[in-house]
Amino acid sequence: METMRDKPVKFSSSVFCLIILLSIYNSRAELGRLVQPPKSDGTLSFLVVGDWGRRGSYNQSQVALQMGKTGKNLNIDFVISTGDNFYDDGITSPYDCQFQDSFTNIYTAPSLQKPWYNVLGNHDYRGNVDAQLSPILKDLDCRWVCLRSYVVNADIVDIFFIDTTPFVDKYFDEPKDHVYDWSGVLPRNKYLNNLLADLDVSFHESVAKWKVVVGHHTIKSAGHHGITKELEKQLLPILEANEVDMYINGHDHCLEHISSINSGIQFMTSGGGSKAWKGDVNEWNPQEMRFYYDGQGFMSVYLSEAELRVDFYDGYGRVLHRWNTYKKGIYTDI
Repeated sequence: METMRDKPVKFSSSVFCLIILLSIYNSRAELGRLVQPPKSDGTLSFLVVGDWGRRGSYNQSQVALQMGKTGKNLNIDFVISTGDNFYDDGITSPYDCQFQDSFTNIYTAPSLQKPWYNVLGNHDYRGNVDAQLSPILKDLDCRWVCLRSYVVNADIVDIFFIDTTPFVDKYFDEPKDHVYDWSGVLPRNKYLNNLLADLDVSFHESVAKWKVVVGHHTIKSAGHHGITKELEKQLLPILEANEVDMYINGHDHCLEHISSINSGIQFMTSGGGSKAWKGDVNEWNPQEMRFYYDGQGFMSVYLSEAELRVDFYDGYGRVLHRWNTYKKGIYTDI
């Protein structure tokens, strides 16, 4: 199979797949780089959903319906998936019917016919990882964009997508009955060291007004999985040193907003794309916890040069929480 380094990605000429490839790999060959044009007024709007791929069950179809309505109202430019795209064990090949049954045939609203920027979750690593990375999926559904780690440049914002599953020790040390596809990741330490180094370089090279990072696993969360110690130790210091504005994750099947008292980073969980975990919440510092919802839903993000605004929605499309900030450092909660 040809790798991204060997062959440029070719995207459809359809307007919802208008993505320009700047450079597939930098000098360390870890982070791909894509361009997402903003609107003519320089703003961006997008939706974020995670932990969704269940063939429409566990209210996935209901969430998708509301995403379509909200996407139309906001005139979104793209969608971000925070991983665990296909339950329970990823997909077996690019032709696995899961792709159609859990993605193409579920997110059918016209407003959702835009690029979908995906990261891999731990459940995706239980299947054939190369299948989700395969350009064949793009041929089957032009919206699909999935690399291990990459950067989407949208002028006013750089969005850094990070492959977080290989950081987590227990998947290697205590896999239980699960079989993970580590092809392309081993030797693990080299993979992670290169990824962290390239991420740091990419942060320093960024001239965007805003820096947003997307990964599957939590860094801060009061949900079922809680803090991911490996990311707290290895990734968080890099995010803090580079003054990242927001870290978005899934993994915990909830909607959540934690505002760090140690930095300006906002931690947003959008993992309510289908099955949710009612009542599965732990205590958290009330000075940091802004919002927690143990049900299904999704979030939207609006960006301009001056403003970053986030809304969380439940499975009926109702706004549960709104937060916004400005580059001057002023923020409000609703």
